[in-house]
Amino acid sequence: MNRVSFLIGYCALIFGVIASLAAAQTVHVVGDSLGWTVPPNASVYSNWASSKTFMVGDILVFNFMANSHDVVQVPLASYNDCSDDNAIGNIFNDAVNITLDSAGDRHYICSLGRHCESGQKLSLTVVSSSPPGVATPPITTPPPATPTTPSPASPDQPDDCAPTPSPAPKADGPAARATPPPPPPPNANAASISQASSFLLVIMSAGLALFF
Repeated sequence: MNRVSFLIGYCALIFGVIASLAAAQTVHVVGDSLGWTVPPNASVYSNWASSKTFMVGDILVFNFMANSHDVVQVPLASYNDCSDDNAIGNIFNDAVNITLDSAGDRHYICSLGRHCESGQKLSLTVVSSSPPGVATPPITTPPPATPTTPSPASPDQPDDCAPTPSPAPKADGPAARATPPPPPPPNANAASISQASSFLLVIMSAGLALFF
């Protein structure tokens, strides 16, 4: 039982590592070189967000001096009013990294003084890593080839140029035996599955060798 549990846990670990490597994370420094501060004009952060694509798993980096600003996530109504009423989660008084762990709209403000009214506010939309509604193109099968009928020989074609029919094979000769059909072409998907299975078997064998 312990060996089975070890094997299951080992395989889960391998697949988890592969999934982690496949999931791309993008780090967005809010405001880029400006950081999180009172901007020179009210459209700085909206312009910054409009040039980015935010996906689940990405990270927002708010850079600022401790206690000179804060970061508060709020609902849309509070965002529009520059109010920290109904704050979502913690209020951060120092530089912080925030992971975007779900899809949807996010709204952040600085609640100190009139910083938000001066444009220190950020609204963005987080999208899933696999956007819904993207249809997979259908696989089309080419139509069967239409057999062609050879054109009849011209009337002035000499007799010695006409094709000569081959003699019918004897009933008891080797040619009378049915010719077996050619083997089907190799299946590309089957080959890929076979390679993946071999790879997993190698990994599991290595894990079992370490266990024993």
